[in-house]
Amino acid sequence: MLTADLDDILDDVFERVTSSRIFKNRDVLLPDYLPNKLPHREEQIRKVASVLAQALKGYKPNNLFIYGLTGTGKTAVVKLVVKKLSEKAVEKGVKLKITFINTKRDDTPYRVLARMLEDIGIRVPPTGVATAELYSRFKKFLDKKGTLMILVLDEIDYHVKKYGDDLLYKLTRINEELQRSKVSLVGITNDVNFTSWLDPRVKSSLGEEELVFPPYTAEQLRDILKDRAEMAFVEGVLGEGVIELCAALAARENGDARKALDLLRISGEIAERSGSSKVTVEHVRRAWEQMEKDRVVEIVKSLPLHSKLILYSILLLTKGGKTTYTGEVYRKYKELTAELGIETLTLRRVGDLISELDMLGLISTEVVSRGRRGLTRVISLESDPEAIRKGLLVDPTVAEVAG
Repeated sequence: MLTADLDDILDDVFERVTSSRIFKNRDVLLPDYLPNKLPHREEQIRKVASVLAQALKGYKPNNLFIYGLTGTGKTAVVKLVVKKLSEKAVEKGVKLKITFINTKRDDTPYRVLARMLEDIGIRVPPTGVATAELYSRFKKFLDKKGTLMILVLDEIDYHVKKYGDDLLYKLTRINEELQRSKVSLVGITNDVNFTSWLDPRVKSSLGEEELVFPPYTAEQLRDILKDRAEMAFVEGVLGEGVIELCAALAARENGDARKALDLLRISGEIAERSGSSKVTVEHVRRAWEQMEKDRVVEIVKSLPLHSKLILYSILLLTKGGKTTYTGEVYRKYKELTAELGIETLTLRRVGDLISELDMLGLISTEVVSRGRRGLTRVISLESDPEAIRKGLLVDPTVAEVAG
């Protein structure tokens, strides 16, 4: 009987999704989908194309550095331009190699160099070769080919913050060591202050041309969503105000088009799973709530251990909507570090980390007077407690003290 019930449940779920008339092509709302047109990025497309077009005449394009917040179309614009550039180079018989590397995925100097070598046809073992040797091989084999390479390094800020700018420095100087080939760099970063991390020599070499992508406005996001919605959804299933609400909510988050598209897609998925024939603003609100919880989990997972222990202390002390104070948090935190047998940070440093948690939006703090006892901070949770707990318990060390 239990098996039959389970079969009925699964059959119901599968039938509901497969017979859905919500989506006709859900994939066009995914982050890695590359459309043939990018509304409100015509100026940026023209700029990137004008810099890189020198390659079609056999010249090395200037290095290009692109800034902009997440979801402002940087990667999509570059991918679209280099795709068309590569096709045009084949038509014209120009020897051009374009390599695109996301340095957050290929997240070590070894992996970056390995990808560069693999893109020119040289297989590299997963480990066991010094990075200096990989770099030397890359120069040697690229020069043998006598080709022009455009090397796109996406999320380059992640790599430099983690490993320093040594590899980037070498790449900005590589043309001095090549005889028959040339390399142009395109760097893409979400951090508008990224160049403050760079050696001045790297900064001057990499930033021969610079381009800043502004955040999208709510009206621009609405146009983008309408464009994709026509491809993604069955005609007539989007209820009144759905696109407008998705655009307005994402505009509040620094004009993030990726978030707007995710929100629209998740809204459709919620409608589909509930058996609805339409996507409504209520589905959007539920999707937004789900995304916010997921965002909190990811932020908490990325915190350093001591910040997690402080946040866990606050979570324990604020159950049932209570508030707590810095002193109480510090006492609870000391108990946890003692239980784990690890070093306890000073009260001052813990105070700094509490401020950082406040800036991340995980907690809320307010300085209040306690009369003759001086000033203190009242602390409360700002984010969903279950999402915080879920993010914390991923860490085995926090899970140990949580029992």
